[in-house]
Amino acid sequence: MARTKKVSVAQTNGTLEAFARVADGVAATTKKLEKARLLGAYFHTLADADLVRAARYCAGHQFALNDARTTNVGGGMLRDAISEVTGLDVENLRPRYVRLGDSGEVAEEAFAESGRGASVKPTFTLAEVESLIERLSETRGTKNKREVLVEALRRATPPEAKYLVKLLIGDLRIGLQEGLVEDAVARAFERPLAEVARVNMLVGDIGEAALRARRGDLAGVSMRLFHPIKFMLATAAADTADVARTMPAEFYVEDKFDGIRGQAHVERGRVALYTRTLDEVTHRFPELVAPLKGLPTSAILDGEILPARGAQILPFAELQKRLGRKTVSDELLAEIPVVFVAYDLLYADARVMFDEPLSERRRVLESLIAKADESAAEENVGTLRLSVAKLVRDANDLDAEFDAARARGNEGLMIKDPRSTYKPGKRGREWLKLKRALATLDVVVTAVEVGHGKRRNLLSDYTFAVRRSADDAELLNVGKAYSGLTDAELAELTEWFRAHTLQEFAHGRVRVVEPKIVLEVTFDRVQESKRHKSGYALRFPRILRLRDDKSVEEIDTLDAVRRLADAGGASG
Repeated sequence: MARTKKVSVAQTNGTLEAFARVADGVAATTKKLEKARLLGAYFHTLADADLVRAARYCAGHQFALNDARTTNVGGGMLRDAISEVTGLDVENLRPRYVRLGDSGEVAEEAFAESGRGASVKPTFTLAEVESLIERLSETRGTKNKREVLVEALRRATPPEAKYLVKLLIGDLRIGLQEGLVEDAVARAFERPLAEVARVNMLVGDIGEAALRARRGDLAGVSMRLFHPIKFMLATAAADTADVARTMPAEFYVEDKFDGIRGQAHVERGRVALYTRTLDEVTHRFPELVAPLKGLPTSAILDGEILPARGAQILPFAELQKRLGRKTVSDELLAEIPVVFVAYDLLYADARVMFDEPLSERRRVLESLIAKADESAAEENVGTLRLSVAKLVRDANDLDAEFDAARARGNEGLMIKDPRSTYKPGKRGREWLKLKRALATLDVVVTAVEVGHGKRRNLLSDYTFAVRRSADDAELLNVGKAYSGLTDAELAELTEWFRAHTLQEFAHGRVRVVEPKIVLEVTFDRVQESKRHKSGYALRFPRILRLRDDKSVEEIDTLDAVRRLADAGGASG
């Protein structure tokens, strides 16, 4: 193992101003190696405690992932605080959000215009940033939180304000992903990237992983439960011929469920459920806690939360009625029961399973589920279930399997290589998905308009966008949809959009909004269009459903739109 350089106290540079300089440098380059070099050089200048903080902040985390605290500070609250400190009214700030597209840059510009760049000196340390974040997590009430924000921002220079806002939103938007921070840590302290990434995954804290890397203490780390682990993802197969080309001679076929991806952590009578957005949702599905407690050992299960009554899978629209609720009433629990269908195993009985082949993970998983509830497992109708995974040798059999899955109320098929290891956060071709024949895209709402007729009091007409690419978060509009959601859903969204408006036109009838609401849309076909910057428009788009389980980072890209256009709008 290579020896690391010693870091003296004299080298420490744990100020927010230094963090801002490095972050600006990272944002200014598109080269991943240069980003990692800049971060690595910066990490070397920090004392241990500041290294932990900086690594977390660079990864976009306010706290370690194993820490469930949140600040609950929204864009509107920050905008109001910026307005109060700078003296610029909210109407002055709104066009800046549209022009700059980044709350931190709006704060920096507003602070500079108000003269704070000359009158205020940089004083914030990373330790004080941590204290502010902790204080906000403990403060209750919008008014009280805003007072804390205003008090802090009054001390800030323009660059400090920029990164305070970014950190409080939890999105630096400087072209960094957690994997790149892991790479920077590995390079800085001359450790294998695989070891740094593994420790981060096991402990749920990139800050601790960075400190262990500095100290050469990456070996022998045990799995800690109750922090979300990124999910392994599947790639869409073009058709059954694509499956035949990709899969080995024998492969698993499962139903592709139309629910919410869920990760269940179970240990010593405690249960936690996480979604693919890494949010804990245990309180929304209380009926799943007792069955999961019945597992004979500590475990982490990967699976799907589905609305079901007995063996019958209910439509996803039923599950949506339970999403977003802070509390779930007894009536709603009875009306829309849910089940957890497990299809993979990440950890069991002190054994980390990521590097085991899927065939072995399935063998252990089947044993666990059977022991948890033998009667329910036998009929596969209990609240805790096991997905049915068939071993198939001929891709020509998939058409019949697809039709059967759809008849059971599911979305299509998952096809998996039995040799595949579990790769958190990765999308490869070891897992493929065959979805509905209808073409669909996951998009984010960028603007809304007041509807017509009975919807004249609702914001019901949505303009939506895709990402430019997986590595470029620029949003490019591709269409507008008017139909597909219920009046109740529209009423709830109208309230949200009004609270998250960036700019208004036509006396409030048209609003540019914060791009946070993800939709799944369908359409007849994709056509080239000069009307949108993307160069494409969806013909007759319709909203299939809200995707509360997906983040903006997971929406489709321009490349997906381009492929659909080249294929005439059809999908596999």
